[in-house]
Amino acid sequence: MGDALLERITIDPDVLVGKPVIRGTRLSVEFILNLLAHGATPYEVVQEYDGLAIEDVQACLLFASRALEDTEFMPLSEA
Repeated sequence: MGDALLERITIDPDVLVGKPVIRGTRLSVEFILNLLAHGATPYEVVQEYDGLAIEDVQACLLFASRALEDTEFMPLSEA
């Protein structure tokens, strides 16, 4: 199911300067993740933006997860 979800995300240099967006929209993965990070539920996001499905929100989360898989991190500050 993961790869099917990822088909909902597209990257086109002519749309939002190539940021990953939900297919058929100008809603970026970053924007949806920011809404969720600030307390919106997936249901609220879907209700606010016509044409979105819960699977679109799930696709954003999966895209972010896959994007971070091979990333190495440095601590932002020392404890």
